[in-house]
Formats: sequence, C-alpha cells, structure tokens
Amino acid sequence: MFRTFRKWFFSGLLVVAPIGVTLFVIVFLMDKVAVPARNLMFPGDRLSELTTYQLWGLNIFAFASVLCIVMLLGWLSQLVIGRWIVHTFERIVNSVPVVRTVYNTVKQIRDTFVQQQKAVFQKTVLIEYPRKDVWVLGFLTGTGRGETQVKTEADLVNIFVPTTPNPTSGFLLMVPIVEVKFLEMSVSDGMKLIISGGAVVPPYPPVPKTGLTQESSTDDATTH
Repeated sequence: MFRTFRKWFFSGLLVVAPIGVTLFVIVFLMDKVAVPARNLMFPGDRLSELTTYQLWGLNIFAFASVLCIVMLLGWLSQLVIGRWIVHTFERIVNSVPVVRTVYNTVKQIRDTFVQQQKAVFQKTVLIEYPRKDVWVLGFLTGTGRGETQVKTEADLVNIFVPTTPNPTSGFLLMVPIVEVKFLEMSVSDGMKLIISGGAVVPPYPPVPKTGLTQESSTDDATTH
C-alpha cells in the first residue's frame, strides 16, 4: 500500500509540476516585465484611480507591448541595418570589463542552443557508474570532439546524468561508446523515471506506434 501511495504521489507531482512552473513563469513575467512597462506608460497617481480589472487589463496590455517590441527587434536583426546595430552594440559592450563577461557567457549559451538542430537529449542510455555492475540512467547529448577525443584515443560520447529528484542538476560523463547501452525508452519516459526516483517505470516493451514512426523506432533500435 505504501508503494502504491508513493507511486500516486510522484505521478501527481509530474502532473502538478508543469502547471506550477507555468504559473510561476507567468507571475514572474508579469511582475518583472508588465509592471515596469505599465509604470512607464502610466506614471504617478493615475494608477490609483483604476479598478482591479482595469489594472489587470493594463498589465496585459503592457506585457503584450513588450512582446511586440521584442519581436520588432527580432525582425530588425534580420535586416542589414539591424545587424549593424547589433554589431555596434556588441562592440560597446565588449569594451566594458564586467558587462563583457556576462554578455559573452549568455551569448555563448544562446548560440549553443540555436545551433543545435535537434534536442539536447538525443537518446536515453545506461552506463556502469560509479563502479562495475552498478547502472545509472543518462542521456546522450553528443559525440566526443576536439581535444578530449584526440587525447583519449577512444570513440567517446557525451552522457549527461541528472540527479534525482531534481533533474536540472547533474554531471557530464565522457564514455566510450562501446560501454553505453542505448535504450528504447524515450527521453520523456527516462526523465519521469529519474524525477520519480524510480517509482514511475515506463512499460517494456514500449507501446507500439503506428505508421512511419513505428518503423523509424524499430530501425533506430536495430541500429544500436
């Protein structure tokens, strides 16, 4: 009975977590974006004359205005003059020591995700860690490249191993591909297994899919 209650509890967390995070993001954006924009549009005591519904409507309007400005900047960045403005701004930022470090770090993270044409987590895998006959679930993020590949003289792959129950933290392992077991488990099912601490286990064999998707999945499993 305890295991059943624990399974229900973690399953409920998986349902509540996305809703809670979404509400948190909405409230955060309204507080950090909409409210300052609203105060710029209607400074002084004019806000005290508005009703609660009018205030909420003003917040939504201010938030939408900020979104439109951001999209306008995105459109301008595609034009020649827009690229020139961005380039000039970056030259100014790079002349400021502390700001330069923060800006370039964020830019590098952005470029990494933009250049990735597919998901960061590509496959769910099993590796022996931290010792032989002890297995840990991880996600393939890419193949070994550069100095790490040359110095080890091995065909490496990059594996991200999340922590339980908070998968936003973890560590990176560079493992020879021959020591990696590729699973048919999807990335989302693997993440559920990690977040639940092993309480939510996806069925195996996986539920068959129809059409081309099933054929693709079969081909991938056969390849690995």
